Amino acid sequence: MSSSRHAARPRPLNMVRAMTIAILKQLCDDVSWCEPAVLESTLELALEIAREGREGRRIGTLFTLGKAEAVLAASRALILDPLAGHAPARTHIADPDLRGTIKELAQLDGAFVISESGTVVAACRYLDASVEQIALPLGFGSRHLAAASISQTLGALAIVVSESGVVRVFHGGHIAATLIPELWLLDRHHTQLSVGAAGGVEAQRLGRYSA
Repeated sequence: MSSSRHAARPRPLNMVRAMTIAILKQLCDDVSWCEPAVLESTLELALEIAREGREGRRIGTLFTLGKAEAVLAASRALILDPLAGHAPARTHIADPDLRGTIKELAQLDGAFVISESGTVVAACRYLDASVEQIALPLGFGSRHLAAASISQTLGALAIVVSESGVVRVFHGGHIAATLIPELWLLDRHHTQLSVGAAGGVEAQRLGRYSA
């Protein structure tokens, strides 16, 4: 009886995030061109979009990461690309000014295409994806199918922000990780608080010694 009770208990936040980080680290180890910092920046932006939404409503969007030229060749523009013509330095996924722009553009249809180095090379792209040999659980829509297909046929990573508020990472046609924004960001906040508190204790300790 006690073992079943223990099995039913939810996993601690730090354990959930640690398991997810391990999965993502393994993913970057398996994908030769994957830059962990670029993947993390893309994931954090996706998680912010999933949590914040826009104008009081949930929105969904899709990021492809890596194999940018192949993704562009296998997609088409839905509208005039709002990111076209900008210098690569101004369209890096880690640029805080660009991140606000992407949050606004996420309300439009289509995918964001990101290079291995983290440059967002295009927005609002319709992915010409095939659903052959794609097996996903019931209930997943066209955005998830496109992500699975692109990740399988082109070898890119695909990150889907679902309108349900969940973020999923696709690799090789399959879901590699499922992230819940509130758990991920809350645990990161706790980690930052713990690091800050440890730094304060260390500063006090050094202060006593220097005195």
